[in-house]
Amino acid sequence: MASSIDAVYMVEASNELRVAQKNLLCGKDAAMRESKEGWHSTCKYSDIPIVWSDSIKAVPQSPSKTPFIVAHEFFDALPIHAFEVVEVPPTQQPTTPGGSPRSPSSNTTSPTREWREMVVSPTPEGTTHADLGTPKSAQHEPVPEFQLTLSPSPTRHAMYLPESSARYRVLKSTPGSLIEVCSDASLYVSDFASRIGGSQANPKPRPSGAALILDYGPSDTIPVNSLRGIRHHQRVSPFSAPGLVDLSADVDFMALVEATTRASEGVECHGPVDQAHFLESMGITQRAKMLADKVPAKKDEIEKAWKRLVARSPNGMGKVYKALAILPENDGKRRPVGFGGDVNA
Repeated sequence: MASSIDAVYMVEASNELRVAQKNLLCGKDAAMRESKEGWHSTCKYSDIPIVWSDSIKAVPQSPSKTPFIVAHEFFDALPIHAFEVVEVPPTQQPTTPGGSPRSPSSNTTSPTREWREMVVSPTPEGTTHADLGTPKSAQHEPVPEFQLTLSPSPTRHAMYLPESSARYRVLKSTPGSLIEVCSDASLYVSDFASRIGGSQANPKPRPSGAALILDYGPSDTIPVNSLRGIRHHQRVSPFSAPGLVDLSADVDFMALVEATTRASEGVECHGPVDQAHFLESMGITQRAKMLADKVPAKKDEIEKAWKRLVARSPNGMGKVYKALAILPENDGKRRPVGFGGDVNA
């Protein structure tokens, strides 16, 4: 019930978007008061306090509070690292830590495999859109000044991020393997898990609350080559028009699950499931009909909108978007609605 909500916290780093959200939720004339937690105002619909923070770390955490967290298209905006497995010839293999060559008994006749990071570098003169694989819809723009290239030597991130999960390590045996790793996503979802189920650093007597994550990405594979730029609703190079292009990358949902369960023994994950399955299970068809019956003049608009959300076609959102739930651990005795559970279960 709304009366049981203490406050709504919005994690938003952009000052412009904070103001836009405040105007929508609280009114243009509503004041915003600043504190160490963030910026405060009051919802015009229910008198519930709304607090904007630029980091989830600023959102208070209490063992007695029940958090309900919604992350809608949040993780796709976080920075990623991209890596590729390369074979290093014996002549390019590193020496011992002291700088001397490896002993004759060591295997120096076979190439070794290591992770190399994709880094941003200047685009060479004379490069064309065709060379960069720019979509036709964006070829009217100037050739970007920068591009992704393979690092000539291991970077610090390449030394440990691809070794952080067995899902990544198993690919090291295959030259040319590509992975994208979002370390920030693991930090955020670990925080979610701690708030719901507690952790060694922040124990919670009784796990409570939930988190719902809605974003796009593969269900059970590691994203590759997914960094993209969007401008004026068109796909463009992520390196074009800096500051004017929205950047995003596919979410590695299995990495979220792995980080969640590692962070807290008091939680369990359900999903990811296709957005179409989640919304249909939650009754979007019935809800859309109720709205259309209330506002007959917008029936076609409502129908077009909800069908796009569940469409499994290439242009629809039902399959590419996924839903993932984090709940207090209950030994899998009850699955939540939308993830295989029933309202009456």
